[in-house]
Amino acid sequence: MDFTIEVVKVAVVLFGVLNLAGLLTWVERKQSAVMQDRIGANRASIFGIRAMGLFHPLADAAKLILKEDFVPENADRILHTLAPFAALFFALITFAAIPFGDALEINGREIDLQVADLNVGILYIFAMMSMGVYGVVLAGWSSNNKYSLLGGLRASSQMISYEITMGVSIMGVIMVYNSLNLQDIVRGQGDLLLGFIPKWGVLTQPLACLLFMTAALAETKRIPFDLPEGESEIIGYFTEYSGMKFGMFFMTDFVETVLAAALTTTLFFGGWQIPYLYRDGLHLFGTVFPLPPLLIVVLQVLAFTLKVAFFCWFLMLIRWTLPRFRYDQLMRLGWKMMLPLSLLNIFVTGVVIMLLNA
Repeated sequence: MDFTIEVVKVAVVLFGVLNLAGLLTWVERKQSAVMQDRIGANRASIFGIRAMGLFHPLADAAKLILKEDFVPENADRILHTLAPFAALFFALITFAAIPFGDALEINGREIDLQVADLNVGILYIFAMMSMGVYGVVLAGWSSNNKYSLLGGLRASSQMISYEITMGVSIMGVIMVYNSLNLQDIVRGQGDLLLGFIPKWGVLTQPLACLLFMTAALAETKRIPFDLPEGESEIIGYFTEYSGMKFGMFFMTDFVETVLAAALTTTLFFGGWQIPYLYRDGLHLFGTVFPLPPLLIVVLQVLAFTLKVAFFCWFLMLIRWTLPRFRYDQLMRLGWKMMLPLSLLNIFVTGVVIMLLNA
């Protein structure tokens, strides 16, 4: 029974993440069209039905599946094949530690709406994110192309640089909620400040939220941080890839966007929390309005999904708003501005906590 429950949770998470990532390819096209005052992608159709271009992700998948799987001469075939799998695999298994709802009780049995309830969930997430760098480096190195190698080095240096800022920026969150367990952090955000303000991370750690979102955007390697690929003029690390191998790198970018949105939601915007909604019902004006437990869990999962969808949209909005950084600007921003600010945030958070406990 336990094994079946775990398999169902894994299937639900994978289905949700992969479908949302696929849908983002359509969202990106439509969003850019709206911002540029044009119609956008709407040519793909089935039996003449265009459905606002929703068939384009399916057309993309069909095109990539049918394309030739080309491997350059003298390339390392094993590593060349392994690289896209590694990049996508580590992006997907990171979601195992992210809670998408409170515990669901069925026949007296509590089921955590989280694939893996880890006491060190934050450490697990950063470990898996850092492993994703190997897929990028292997793609550049195994292609037997010096330009791809340079693209891989650019990407790995950028990812490692901004992972440091990401890690340091959430130290304040760990200090405030006193846990590395993501479920505990989300539950801690259900408390109230001054009796009526939700204790969300964005209110207790506003600077950390800004730094984390910026670093997370850099981790996704998208504009304005898309130096690793720079489609218009710079050679990227997946230059020598075609077919579904390229499609896996393409999908990894969108999965990482969903991951950045999910982590931002979990750490700073209450995760699955809905203000004033608790296990026993809705708390308003000193009165508790009872609600069915199943309805409460459904509302929490829906709230988490909507928050993630909003931040996916917001990250893509930035992609169509800001120009690309130069490489020196990119590194200067990470090392000379964001990292010192994140260290300062730890110091200020520590002082405030000490004064409040005094």
